[in-house]
Amino acid sequence: MARSLNEWLWQHEFWLPPGITWQDMQESEDVHYPQPYDLLLSIPFALILVVIRRAFERTIALPLSIKLGVRDKQRPKAQPNPMLETFYSRRCKNPEEGELLSLAKRCDLPVRKVERWFRRRRNTDRPSLSKKFCEACWRFTFYIISFFTGLAVLYDKPWLWDHRECWTGYPQQDFKEQIVHHAATIFLISFSYCANYIRIGTLVMVIHDASDCFLEPTKIFNYMKWKKTCDSLFMIFSAVFLISRLVIFPYTVLYNTYYYSMEIFQPFFGYYFMNALLIILQLLHVFWSCLIIHMVYKFILQGTMEKDMRSDTEESDKDEEREKIREKEKNGITYFSNVTSNSYIQRNGSEPLNNRTHLTNGHVKER
Repeated sequence: MARSLNEWLWQHEFWLPPGITWQDMQESEDVHYPQPYDLLLSIPFALILVVIRRAFERTIALPLSIKLGVRDKQRPKAQPNPMLETFYSRRCKNPEEGELLSLAKRCDLPVRKVERWFRRRRNTDRPSLSKKFCEACWRFTFYIISFFTGLAVLYDKPWLWDHRECWTGYPQQDFKEQIVHHAATIFLISFSYCANYIRIGTLVMVIHDASDCFLEPTKIFNYMKWKKTCDSLFMIFSAVFLISRLVIFPYTVLYNTYYYSMEIFQPFFGYYFMNALLIILQLLHVFWSCLIIHMVYKFILQGTMEKDMRSDTEESDKDEEREKIREKEKNGITYFSNVTSNSYIQRNGSEPLNNRTHLTNGHVKER
């Protein structure tokens, strides 16, 4: 059953252009083609990247954050409470109003204190500022290496400049010059590799890496509180993102796979499958572009950068802070009122208000 299903799934009519079969991609001593089992190498490579990342963050990024003045914010810790901790870990991290009331009754605590406990507990799970700085440093380093490695591999390849070359001589015999710089979207990259659409895959990755090289340093300078530098880099990132994702990607990739490929081959299932994935990717580009344009528009009008809605910001104990402010204001007003009233009365030879009693009708009765 499994063998029959596997044979049906990998029929060459589904994935390869008409006239091409899997036998056309058999390797020989002189000719090498991408093979699906090559993707298994991504597992050890991923493990190696994890080790390199941890070493990079500990030995380079963390000391750099200290030298650049990135400081973690002091977070109030939630008081130990087994019942609330059980609810938080097993049920929900952000309970609704009814659940807060129920938990407050069971714990014999005010609802406000229960809310405050959950806020502080959620903040405890959020990464610290130095941690986010280290992650941004790693991604920036990775994207820079990935992007320029991709350019170094592709700059002398004809299909980078003439997009029709992506389909010339298919299936191509250029395995050694193919994707080596990173793993990207699983379905699209895996399919393009297995079906030998390598040239298209390399173009997709280089285009995506171009804007990512500017996003991570924007975050780094944001964590460093270098606001002007952060805003300038964000504007550069926005321009590169919009041009690469809304102009270059549709023309270089979508138009290429939809139109140029049909100059050589007739439509087949793999053609529709690959274009469907690419269109989904383009729709995501449009979605994120709308958000970026909205942020840029706000920045131009207000002069300040709006927080990214995807960022994981800490919650503050606003109720607690407001309560403290109100209490301070109340104490200050009461103290000021008492001082001024007593001073005025004593200057006029009258008794202090402490020695008087106010009646319900508003008159004052001497004690």
